[in-house]
Amino acid sequence: MSYRQIFYQIVFGTKHRKMTIAEENCEQLYKYIWGIIQNKKCKLYRINGAEDHIHIFSDLHPSTSLADYIKDIKIASNGWMKDSGLFPDFEAWQDSYGAFTYSVREKDVIINYVKNQKEHHKKETFYDEFKRLLIENGVEFNEKYLL
Repeated sequence: MSYRQIFYQIVFGTKHRKMTIAEENCEQLYKYIWGIIQNKKCKLYRINGAEDHIHIFSDLHPSTSLADYIKDIKIASNGWMKDSGLFPDFEAWQDSYGAFTYSVREKDVIINYVKNQKEHHKKETFYDEFKRLLIENGVEFNEKYLL
C-alpha cells in the first residue's frame, strides 16, 4: 500500500478576470467541481472564490499529475457552466493557474483562508492576492504575464 499527503491550494480565474461567476450559483458550481475531484480519487477540503476566480484546497492522488488534474477540472467545469445556463456571461477559464503546496500543519489555516474568500476580497483584489501568493510561496514571476 502507498501512502501520501499532497495538499495543494489551486487558484485560477475567469478569462480576462471578468466577474462572471454569479454568487447565487456558486454552490452548484462548487458541487460540480467536487464531483470531478472525487472522480480523480482526490479529496476536496475546501472550495470557494469570488466572481472572477476560485480556490480549491485538495489533496492530489499520486496517479494524477497536477497539470492533468487542473486541466480536467477546468475543461469539465467550463462545459458545465456554459451548458447549465447559470453563468450566461462566463466565457472560459484563464489558461494559467497557481498551485501551491502546504504541509499538514498548515491545513486548517488554508481551509479557513479559502472558506473566507468572499470576506477577504472586500479588502484585496484577485490580482493583488495572486501576486501575494506567488511572493509568499517563493515563486518567481514576471508581473507583465500575471493572470
